[in-house]
Amino acid sequence: MSTAHFTIPGQEPLFSGKGWAALAAFVIATAVLVPVLFLAVPESSPLHLSAYFVTLIGKIMCYCVVAVAMNLIWGYTGILSLGHGLFFALGGYAFGMYLMRMIGREGQYQSDLPDFMVFLDWKAYPWYWSFTDQFWYSALLVVLVPGLLAFAFGFFAFRSRIKGVYFSIITQALTFAFMLLFFRNDTGFGGNNGFTDFKRILGFRIADPGTRAVLFALTGLYLAGCLVLTRALIRSKYGRVLTAIRDSETRLMFSGYNPLWYKLSIWTLSAVLCGIAGALYVPQVGIINPSEMSPANSIEIAIWVAVGGRGTLLGPLLGAGIVNGAKSFFTQSFPEYWLFFLGILFVVVTLFLPKGVAGWIAARKAGGKA
Repeated sequence: MSTAHFTIPGQEPLFSGKGWAALAAFVIATAVLVPVLFLAVPESSPLHLSAYFVTLIGKIMCYCVVAVAMNLIWGYTGILSLGHGLFFALGGYAFGMYLMRMIGREGQYQSDLPDFMVFLDWKAYPWYWSFTDQFWYSALLVVLVPGLLAFAFGFFAFRSRIKGVYFSIITQALTFAFMLLFFRNDTGFGGNNGFTDFKRILGFRIADPGTRAVLFALTGLYLAGCLVLTRALIRSKYGRVLTAIRDSETRLMFSGYNPLWYKLSIWTLSAVLCGIAGALYVPQVGIINPSEMSPANSIEIAIWVAVGGRGTLLGPLLGAGIVNGAKSFFTQSFPEYWLFFLGILFVVVTLFLPKGVAGWIAARKAGGKA
C-alpha cells in the first residue's frame, strides 16, 4: 500500500538572493562608500564627492521615501492622495522647530527667540512651541502630527465611503488650507519664509561635513528600511487585503471584510513615513517653508509614482529619481521650461508607458526571455 507524501510549501523569502544583494549594495554605498568619498578623498581627486552632490542625492532619497509611501496608498491600495506633500512638510516643520530652537543667540538679532518672532515683536514662544528644544519631543512630533492628522481625516473620509476623484479633491483642499494657514505670519511658523539658517543638531554643527555625511547615511538606511517594510507588508495577508481593496472593494466587503481599518491604517502609516522623510529633508536642504505644502508638489508626487510604475517596489524610486534629476537640471539651466517638460513627461508616460518605467523594463525582460 503506497503512502502519498504531501509537502506544504514554505513561505517565500522576502527578496531573492539578487534582491538582498542589491539592497546590501545600496546600504553599503549610502552608509559607507559615499561618506568616505565625501570626507576622506581629497577635493583634488576625481573620486571626491562634493557637498552639493551629497545634498542633492540626500534630498532625492527623501523624495524617494515619499514616493514609496505614496505607492503604498495609491499603487497597492488604489487610493489616490493629492495631499502627501502636506504630511512631508508637517514632519519638516515639526523637526524644524527643534532646529530653530538650537540657533539660540546666533541669529541676526542675538535673541533667544527666532529672528522672525523678534521681527514680529513677539516676547515669548507660543504654547505649541513648548518642549521643542528637546530632541526626543520634536522627534515624537514628527511622527504624531502627520499621523494623528491623517488618522482623523482618514477616519471620517473612509467611514463616509469617500473614494476616487472626490477623495483626491478633498486631500488637495486640505493641503491648500494648511498652506494658507502656514503662510500667515501670526501662525508662528515663519510665514512665507518658513524656517531656515539652522546652526546645530544634537550639538553638532549642521554645516560640518561629518554631520552632512551622517544625515546622508541615515536617509539611505531609512529608505532601505522603507523598502523592506513595504515588501513585508505587501507579501503578507494584510497586503493581499489591500490589493483586494484596490481591485474590487465591493467584492471584498461581500467576503466579510471591513475595509475601513485597512485603508485607515495604511493611510496613517503612509503619512508617518512622509513625516519622517520631511524631518530628514530639512537639515540637509536647510530650509522648510509653506511652498512645500503647495498642491502642485503633491501632484508632482503622484507623477513620480506614475512615471516609475505604481504597484511595483522599485517603480516609485525610478520615478522620483528621474523626475527630480530632470528637475535639478531644468531649474538650473532652463527654469522656464521645467513645467512644460513635466507635463509632456506625464502625457508620454500615460499614453505610451501605462505601467511606468518599471513596467516597461519588466516587459522588455519578459520579451527577451520569450
